[in-house]
Amino acid sequence: MSDRKSLKTMSEGQGERVYRLVKQAIFDFRMLPGDRFSENDIAGRYGASRTPVRQALYALAQEGYLEVQPRSGWRVCPIDFHHLEALYDLRVVLELETVNRLCQRPEQVMPLPLRQLCQFWIEAPPLADGREVAHYDEQFHMTLVATAGNPEMARIHRELTEKIRIVRRMDFTQPPRVSATYAEHAAILEAIIARRGEQACRLLREHIARSQQEVRQITLHALHQARQEKR
Repeated sequence: MSDRKSLKTMSEGQGERVYRLVKQAIFDFRMLPGDRFSENDIAGRYGASRTPVRQALYALAQEGYLEVQPRSGWRVCPIDFHHLEALYDLRVVLELETVNRLCQRPEQVMPLPLRQLCQFWIEAPPLADGREVAHYDEQFHMTLVATAGNPEMARIHRELTEKIRIVRRMDFTQPPRVSATYAEHAAILEAIIARRGEQACRLLREHIARSQQEVRQITLHALHQARQEKR
């Protein structure tokens, strides 16, 4: 491998690491909406050179997490709750159509992904770690959409799932919400398996609305608390 190619590979590896670490810092509210910083700040914090840092920051800017400020570095984008509510509306539309399609399948058809969801959310012992549950909650909803069989619906749903992750994961910082998620997912699955389409759609709509309401309250509280701690 040439020195140039080796340097390029190392740079890409550093950029991926910085991208992941900065994104996690935003999700954990260690970098708050409105916080300003420079590329040198990030390079020093994560022990990386300027080029991969710049690559990582521009990638995060393209995804809507950061914005570059002319002559003043970078800033973490404010949380736009109106935009997030629009994304939640789109999520509801996609997932309700998914449930309708799944409930219209012949009774003898039980796709493997649905069986696996039942094993996790109904049969297996519940997980106690909210962060783990947050990951599996995303997988639950994405699996439902993917199982409906429309790849474009699944692609759009994956993209909006990524965009609402910054606040949605807050739902799993409260133990009661973790146990509620298990119960609500189980009820949705049971309605789908029984081909009770209207009930499944009602349960899904209520599940998402309840989570959305809790997420907004918890996120605002977490932001206030994080700002107080930074003072």
